[in-house]
Amino acid sequence: MSKQIRVAVDAMGGDNAPGEIVKGAVEAVSESSDIFVFLVGREEVIAKELANYTYPKEQITIVNATEEITCEETPVIAVKKKKDSSIVVALNLVKDKKADAFVSAGSTGAVLVGGLTIVRRIRGVERTPLAPLIPTENGVSLLIDCGANVDAKPSQLVQFARMGSIYMKHVVGIENPRVALVNIGMEEEKGNMLVKDTYPLLKECRDINFTGFIEAREIPHGGADVIVCDAFVGNVILKLYEGLAATLISKIKDGLKSTTVSKIGAAMAKPALKKTLKSFDTAQYGGAPMLGLNGLVVKTHGSAKSMEIKNSIRQCAVFVEQEIEAKIRGHLVTEEPAARETSKEE
Repeated sequence: MSKQIRVAVDAMGGDNAPGEIVKGAVEAVSESSDIFVFLVGREEVIAKELANYTYPKEQITIVNATEEITCEETPVIAVKKKKDSSIVVALNLVKDKKADAFVSAGSTGAVLVGGLTIVRRIRGVERTPLAPLIPTENGVSLLIDCGANVDAKPSQLVQFARMGSIYMKHVVGIENPRVALVNIGMEEEKGNMLVKDTYPLLKECRDINFTGFIEAREIPHGGADVIVCDAFVGNVILKLYEGLAATLISKIKDGLKSTTVSKIGAAMAKPALKKTLKSFDTAQYGGAPMLGLNGLVVKTHGSAKSMEIKNSIRQCAVFVEQEIEAKIRGHLVTEEPAARETSKEE
């Protein structure tokens, strides 16, 4: 890496802030000298947390922000009024090019609104989707969109597909990522008007590897590398995915503890089982990037702990190193400015 990647981290956002957020930042800089972190939030609180760790002090600095935006507040109003909140101050670091990326476990709505109004969209990008990596039988797939645009147009889904392909190729390393459109069947005549109108547009795209429709049951099997849908569908898929994974893991653990024989078997299978279950831990994949902005914005789970924060910061480094923003700009730029949009919290 030719230069340090500067990541602004919202130290006050999320259920486990500031403790787990600060811990994740410390772990990130301790593992890589190529990462610099701005911890944004109440200075005295962050300094107290940092005092618990030994870390390369030249790689972390505190940026004081006296306000916080909670999940109960209306995002548009909160971002507009709370200029000294950790989210707004950190996003302005990205806007002013003092930071390369922003990570937050805080209010999804505030992060989306702040990303759009402060960092702003790349010219030519119609909508900015949230795109998390989800575990599959064959590795990971990108789910795009999962929470930013519940009412999307066909042209916007086409852009999601193209941005998702760029991300999977250059960040994940899949040379020719398979792109599929979520539907309730595989036949072209099935689905609502959105997928029916989007399908022929995707078929005409020569810069993506479009493989057709995908049903939800094929997603965990790795049926495609880029899963395209509007945010309503994507959010339902993501939440069901996470809930089912947590339930299955819990039931497996309960079953292995149920009898003496199962406990013995569990002890023997523990290394292999641990490795398998780890692959379904979404924390290891980092957060969901908000693609199509003039800078990188990454939203993690509100319940994120240090590992997810650390991996989100490392994810930012790869994103910036691979110049994903410039690649998206090169593929999607148009002559006319993109229309103004408003995004609501899902």
